[in-house]
Amino acid sequence: MAKMQLAIRASKKMLKAMQAVAHIQPRIRREALCLFRQYNEKAADDWEITDNDLQLLGLSEEHSRPEWMILTVMPVPPPSVQLSIAVNGGTTRSEDDLTYKLADIIRASANLNKCDQEGAPAHVISELEELLQFHVATYMDNNIVGIPQALQKSGRPVKSTSARLKGKEGRLRSNLMGKRVDFSARTVITGNPNLELDEVGAPRSIAMNLTYPERVTPYNVTYLQELVRNGPIKYPGARYVVRATGERVDLRYNNQPGDATLQYGWIVERHLILHHTRAHGK
Repeated sequence: MAKMQLAIRASKKMLKAMQAVAHIQPRIRREALCLFRQYNEKAADDWEITDNDLQLLGLSEEHSRPEWMILTVMPVPPPSVQLSIAVNGGTTRSEDDLTYKLADIIRASANLNKCDQEGAPAHVISELEELLQFHVATYMDNNIVGIPQALQKSGRPVKSTSARLKGKEGRLRSNLMGKRVDFSARTVITGNPNLELDEVGAPRSIAMNLTYPERVTPYNVTYLQELVRNGPIKYPGARYVVRATGERVDLRYNNQPGDATLQYGWIVERHLILHHTRAHGK
């Protein structure tokens, strides 16, 4: 009985979805920043999305309602995003493009409110509304097809919010996914007839930059002491020594060799060393 009720409920949902698809669909026409809805034949009534339809659309009545997709509050970035730059030796400051665009939006909104309160003609208010809409649109995206770009006084296009995020030089690909980190490198690889099939060759400059942490034991203390004595400049050498207390010693600034005397349990971050180099001393 329960399975039959679930099947009936599911069939009702599918029927409602099919009715929604069969509803007379409008033709959406876009002109610049405006969208126009046009029906080829007269629609019986305007179909609205109810709370019961949200689940069929993959939305949620509590967490993702469709009307929430429309911005009603202007997002303003923090000062760390729209920094001001000192020019002419610090006598004047040049503001960020977003700061100028926000000033244009505030100015256009104030003019629109003023004319609306003073009872200006309808065509004047309409022009001010279009100007405000233009500033808000170019603040978000300054590369919209069909409308002119917003320009600075110098004639340079304003760098909008979307231009900072997308593209190879944007915030995502350049700053977040392409971070520069220590102890890593990349290169173009190729074959080498001097290497075995199970060997990998690396330039000496890379081997001196990438390190391997090796713990000091009675079996390698003499060898690691020699690497520490060579320091980070001479290959093979070491870059850091980590003491038992967790203190990290940078061998670039270690001017007293006595302080670098190794003890069991310490960690030496040495250069990358090939096995045959270590064995034959090459």
